[in-house]
Amino acid sequence: EEAVFLRKKITLLRAFSLLIGSMVGSGIFISPKGVLTNSGSVGFSLVVWFACGILSMFGALCYAELGTRITKSGGHYIYILETLGPLPSFLFLWAEFFAIRPANSAVVSLAFGRYMLEPFFAPCAAPVPAVKLVSLLGYYMVLTLNSWSVTWSARLQTALSIVKLLALALIIVPGMMLLAQGHTENFQDAFDRQSLALDKLPLAFYAGMFAYSGWFQTSFVREELVRPERNIPLAVIVSVITVIVGYMLTNVSYYTVLGTQDVLASPAVAVSFVQRAFKSLISVVPVLVALSCFGTMNGGIFTFSRTLFVASREGQWPPLFSMIHIRRHTPLPAVMLMFPLVTAMVCIGDIYHLMNFFSFSRWLFIGLATLGLIVHRHRHPELHSPFKVPLFVPVSFTIICLFTVAMSFYSDPVNISIGCTMVLSGFPVYYLIIHRQMSNYFLQPKLSSLFSHLSDYLTHKLQLLLEVVQQEIKTY
Repeated sequence: EEAVFLRKKITLLRAFSLLIGSMVGSGIFISPKGVLTNSGSVGFSLVVWFACGILSMFGALCYAELGTRITKSGGHYIYILETLGPLPSFLFLWAEFFAIRPANSAVVSLAFGRYMLEPFFAPCAAPVPAVKLVSLLGYYMVLTLNSWSVTWSARLQTALSIVKLLALALIIVPGMMLLAQGHTENFQDAFDRQSLALDKLPLAFYAGMFAYSGWFQTSFVREELVRPERNIPLAVIVSVITVIVGYMLTNVSYYTVLGTQDVLASPAVAVSFVQRAFKSLISVVPVLVALSCFGTMNGGIFTFSRTLFVASREGQWPPLFSMIHIRRHTPLPAVMLMFPLVTAMVCIGDIYHLMNFFSFSRWLFIGLATLGLIVHRHRHPELHSPFKVPLFVPVSFTIICLFTVAMSFYSDPVNISIGCTMVLSGFPVYYLIIHRQMSNYFLQPKLSSLFSHLSDYLTHKLQLLLEVVQQEIKTY
């Protein structure tokens, strides 16, 4: 009886919670090991953490301007489409669906499962099959919630953002107390140049930027934001500053309590910290960390489903995925599409290999999106933007992203080559299926017509099964 479309239900508080909830997740609890391994020393690892925070702020400010210039949802995808054209945007979509997003979700899910089981098996490591089973159960719970209600997903994100900040506080406070008492022995010779390997620094940045990743999440739900011109920049600036301060204090706390070898040997750094510093909370902190990861999973599903929704609406993805449930008003097909790939990656993947695997593609396309901001400014100088950053911000951010991507080929050639191959495999798909003139050249008219009829038939049947229809009101 009422119009079917995605409602504007993301207020400033919910936007702030979405950003905090997406950034403060598994990263700060697993990435310290990756940053330290590839930076070589405590001092350089802290420099990497701070540099990643500043770089994230630059990227967030660029995306805040893009979000006020381009009024559609879809994040990286829509920004690349509107500024650089359909081919690079489809390559991003291809890599995002088959590599970036499932690998990212698998990393967060595995961290959730590991921390959830830590209290039950400590001091031993939790069995890998049990970790993977709990990881999948957590992911499926979030998937079900996002299929059920936008409002409840947003409320859960707000509640879990408070849990995340509490988890950080429980690490920061005892660490700062010990530091104030003079426990600085782990910071002796903090900048050991002999252990610094410049060719590994891109991987250190990947691990650090993974922990900060999430500053772009409001751009995925732009059409569902209340007063986006005001709330996007405000939410972005406040949340990124909050996370930078929290992460720096958390890492200082880690190194106050744990030595370099302790961090490198720990499968769950936060748990090792609590075992050493605050034994009375040994069963509490891992659960808080697991809930933090749960919130990151929720934010990831909430936002990526909008990318598929917009890509389908733009004609670069099957039309079924731009449909909305007639009663729940959720993009149900887009939400459900990811679970087979995430399931596969959780079952076969390792956290750090997955992290390097998807980071190459993610930062390549984020760099292209901010390059698109420079192009968009040049093409449309007459366009008034309510929020505008100095030109050196997108220029420096783009250069750093693309340079880090190029350097990573020397650091981890195997996983990076796999990621590169995944991106390039989208070329023939684009020209055979998306690019109409080229597909008509390769396919006979009868064969093309057969594919079209088969696609329409399957779409209609799935539409009836899932009870979904096309959006009825334009929201951008």
